[in-house]
Amino acid sequence: MAFHGVRFPLDVALGARGGPGWATDVVTLQSGSEERNQRWAHSRRRYNAGYGVKSRADMQAVLSFFEERRGRFHGFLWRDGLDFSSRDGNGAPGPDDQALGIGDGVRTDFALRKRYGAAHDPYWRPITKPVAGSVVLAVDGVVVETGFSVDGVTGVVTFEAAPAAGAVVTAGFLFDVPVRFDIDRLDIELSSFDAADVPVIPLVEIRA
Repeated sequence: MAFHGVRFPLDVALGARGGPGWATDVVTLQSGSEERNQRWAHSRRRYNAGYGVKSRADMQAVLSFFEERRGRFHGFLWRDGLDFSSRDGNGAPGPDDQALGIGDGVRTDFALRKRYGAAHDPYWRPITKPVAGSVVLAVDGVVVETGFSVDGVTGVVTFEAAPAAGAVVTAGFLFDVPVRFDIDRLDIELSSFDAADVPVIPLVEIRA
């Protein structure tokens, strides 16, 4: 099994449905009160790409992509049309979009992440698949243009020289979601000469 750094056909992805999910155990006590336990540290996204297939050409592109991935075997990149930028509303990323951490004069590695929510219990989502060339950085508000590298597999930013103690490291970026097919078989129905109907093409986020 491997991870292929290639994106699912974008035209089809933009018509898909899906989003994040959590795993929560809920136990109802005899009193009627509830006890809830969060089993996952991070949400996991699922999508159905079948809604994006509008023509025979779309289906042929998906078929080719599916065969090369060997069904569920190999992972790949997925563009979530609702959430692919560090900036709210998916605007162009800016260097102060997301806080990555505080420098201590020794630490050189900072993982990309995105914050959801504000006052009550903000969720920090790890970003492991930034789009190449899209990452912009700042240290204490000063844009950093050189002296760092970005790992496109893990989403970790590495500075050549550690940011000073107390310095706030921020970043902006575009990103994809690492996923795999959640089926090993495509059921295809050709409904007309230039149309194809594939009701279900499930995808699931992976940790890759």
